[in-house]
Amino acid sequence: MKKTETGDQAGGDLPRAVHPHVPSQVSAEGKTRQEVARLLLEQGPMTAVVVAEQLGISPTAVRRHLDALLADGEAETRDAPRRGPRGRGRPAKLFLLTEPGRARFGHAYDDLAVSAIRFLAEHAGEDAVRAFAEQRIEKLVGPHRSAITAPGDPAARAEALATALSREGYAASTRQVGAGALEKPAPGQNVGAQLCQHHCPVAHVAAEFPQLCEAETEAFAQLLGTHVQRLATIARGDSACTTHVPASAGHPAHPEPGSTKRPKAAQGQLTGREARIPNGGKPA
Repeated sequence: MKKTETGDQAGGDLPRAVHPHVPSQVSAEGKTRQEVARLLLEQGPMTAVVVAEQLGISPTAVRRHLDALLADGEAETRDAPRRGPRGRGRPAKLFLLTEPGRARFGHAYDDLAVSAIRFLAEHAGEDAVRAFAEQRIEKLVGPHRSAITAPGDPAARAEALATALSREGYAASTRQVGAGALEKPAPGQNVGAQLCQHHCPVAHVAAEFPQLCEAETEAFAQLLGTHVQRLATIARGDSACTTHVPASAGHPAHPEPGSTKRPKAAQGQLTGREARIPNGGKPA
């Protein structure tokens, strides 16, 4: 019997289970599903039969891929319009991609955002860019303010902030660093917590406009009730955005890595670039 697709035969279909010890099947499976999605993108809405004819594979195989796209929320269906007298049976289903399905093929949101902020900087000045950055971070963390500021301890607030950031897509976590609670820290030793953001949805934009990172750090300091030190950022090529939160309030402020801003309280101390941790932004 002639095979029309890897793992599929005319008039039949293998179970959807994918065996990890056969990588070629996984590759073909993903490639075919991408071809089905691309056809819906370029020519949809269309029926499963038309998709099968266009790709030259069995309708059974096409329906399996369409079912997977539906289950993942990447496709949806609608009834095909009837042509001629109403017949018996259910109307044919048309398949089309949803917004998550179109996301398979990429978006230019980052480029659009960079272009928009460039325009803002050129026509309204750097102060407008900073005001935009401050408004953005306020909308991000503002709804979580009461939960973040409820604890009195900066480290506990950092944990609450990490929870809030994770809910907003930043995959954040905290880790205690320095001496333990019962130990006396050595002079100059950084004691407190590290707030690590393992994902940044605006890293590409922040690479050109560091005001986004600067406004974020200032907002963190205000929420945590203490000055904080940004040690690394994804926008500058590190593996995570890492912020040091001292154990007690009132610690001198530090600027962003590479920032031209330098608070008076930080004169004579390490700059953000000099204080960058040697492990590429990973938690200590």
